[in-house]
Amino acid sequence: MRRFVSRLQQQENRIFCWINQRLRRAWLDRFFNTLTHLGGATATIAIALCLCIFGQGSWRLAGFHCCAVLALSHIPVSIMKRKYPRLRPYLVLPDTNTCKKPLTDPSFPSGHTTAIFSVAVPLVYVSPWLASIVLPLACLVGLSRIYLGLHYPSDCLAGSILGTTAALATAVFFV
Repeated sequence: MRRFVSRLQQQENRIFCWINQRLRRAWLDRFFNTLTHLGGATATIAIALCLCIFGQGSWRLAGFHCCAVLALSHIPVSIMKRKYPRLRPYLVLPDTNTCKKPLTDPSFPSGHTTAIFSVAVPLVYVSPWLASIVLPLACLVGLSRIYLGLHYPSDCLAGSILGTTAALATAVFFV
């Protein structure tokens, strides 16, 4: 079992290094440094609250759904970060490219990815055609976290699963 886990970690490190080091481009640096903030607390809470305050009908309900999912999904994020204090990749892997002010809290799971999926999925419920815009955007936020050296791919995968699961589990109360 230990060898299996070790091989998984090696494969994940290869994927991480390919995204973080081999994809490096000046325009991607600017793009991902900007895009990553869509998954931050400021942006996701602002989107949810704006929908609650200014939305009409089903959009207002979607705002409340986003608020509930943001709150609910970050409970397991906080617990998992304490229970599994995984070091961020830039602290472990040599030659990792990272942003100007990298975070130092535990890496697993990605809070930004959890947050963006916690907002994206309720929006898809209100307007399914938005899926072709907001879900790829949410995936790009997760990718930005890897590109910026802040998370391993499994951190972002776990975050996307947490955000999506919380949204699906609470949809019955808001749809």
